[in-house]
Amino acid sequence: MKHQTSRSFDFTHGNIIRELILFTIPIVTGELLQSLYNSVDALIVGNWAGAAPLAAVSACSQPVQLVVGFFNGMSVGTMVVIGRHFGKNEEEGLTASVKVAYTLSVFLGLFLSVAACLAVPLISMIQNFPAEVRGLAELYLRLYFIGMVFIVVYNNGTGILRALGDARTPFRILTATCILNVFLDLFFVAVLKLGVAGVAIATTLSQMVSALLLTRHLKARMGQSCFSPDTLKLNPAMISDIFNIGLPSGMQSALISFSNLFVWRYIGGFGTAAMAGIGVAQKLDKFIALPCKSFGTAVTAFVSQNVGAQNERRAREGTRSCLLLAMIVTYGLALPVGIFAETFVGLFTRSQEVIAFGTAFMRFVIPFYGFMGLREIMLGVLRGHGYSKVPMLLSLFGMVGLRQMYLAWAMATHPRVENIYFCYPMAWGCTAVLVTICYFAVRKNFSPADEQKSR
Repeated sequence: MKHQTSRSFDFTHGNIIRELILFTIPIVTGELLQSLYNSVDALIVGNWAGAAPLAAVSACSQPVQLVVGFFNGMSVGTMVVIGRHFGKNEEEGLTASVKVAYTLSVFLGLFLSVAACLAVPLISMIQNFPAEVRGLAELYLRLYFIGMVFIVVYNNGTGILRALGDARTPFRILTATCILNVFLDLFFVAVLKLGVAGVAIATTLSQMVSALLLTRHLKARMGQSCFSPDTLKLNPAMISDIFNIGLPSGMQSALISFSNLFVWRYIGGFGTAAMAGIGVAQKLDKFIALPCKSFGTAVTAFVSQNVGAQNERRAREGTRSCLLLAMIVTYGLALPVGIFAETFVGLFTRSQEVIAFGTAFMRFVIPFYGFMGLREIMLGVLRGHGYSKVPMLLSLFGMVGLRQMYLAWAMATHPRVENIYFCYPMAWGCTAVLVTICYFAVRKNFSPADEQKSR
């Protein structure tokens, strides 16, 4: 397999800021398009089917993020392991690691599809969907989860290509399938009048196409099939490395999303309009947060390659550059959204009550996005160095434990919707501080060879 193509980045050489920007642009735009899957569902349902279907699709975003986020986190293990082989120019190990990662994604994706479908009643009970949206939400989840194997294969395949320095191919595939998803949504909802079922079917079909296209690309790049159960048997240590790095990250994402299910129990207590409005606001929030998360992904690839090349100084320079870029781009997106919040929320619904809830949420959280940027970059750096367990525990304390304790107290003493708005930036800030402290505490543990080379 070729290490370099015209679409690959070797982060061990060259201008750091230029390479990071060029690498991150397709990641940001790709993540933007991936976020559009659920957002387009909400936009089309809200305009063609009404407030209750919109509330159902919005409420489903958290359980969907739970399962998707887990395997996105798992793909970090793939990215780090493959990135190190790439940095060391180990051809045999690189080929084996790609086969192991892809084959694992197929088996885990099949398991997830079955398990998630069976868990729908439990999710509905935990999230406490209001009666008017419960049936619609459960239908959406079942249809969506059927296609989870395609989402897992695509996301893990994206991690493989990013570890090799190729962020453009996943972006091109995602662009094509996102456009396909829009047309299918319109056909199933506006023409066939299938409502919530229509957008779920459209998303599943689009994700299937994206997984097939990415699989075809990987096969062409390697010159052989990526699916190889025998490779799993021959590389138990590699599997262990992927799980040791990826599992804490996946569990962190899944547990944070699981915690959000309980947050939505509180949101549901304020009625359907609050559910729809805050749900729409969180879709806008995902768009604004994309630079933070994308530069976090980029810095993981950057650091892992330079760790493999034993160049710690360059890894640190990349860290500072990623943090600066993440802040500039994030606030560049956040300010216009805050100023024109009513307009952006109004794209999803005509209900003034829903727009009011969504606008209030966005204007409350926008000043605090810097904490999210710091959190994502520090997490990415630690994962690139192979540290994932302690950062996972710190993230869970801030994003899950602290937030749930605050809500339990605040909603019992002063049950206001503003408490829900505040719990998000509070968790970002606390987690950012804890993870940054962790980074400076473990820097001394980086190998002496790295430090010697960096001088």
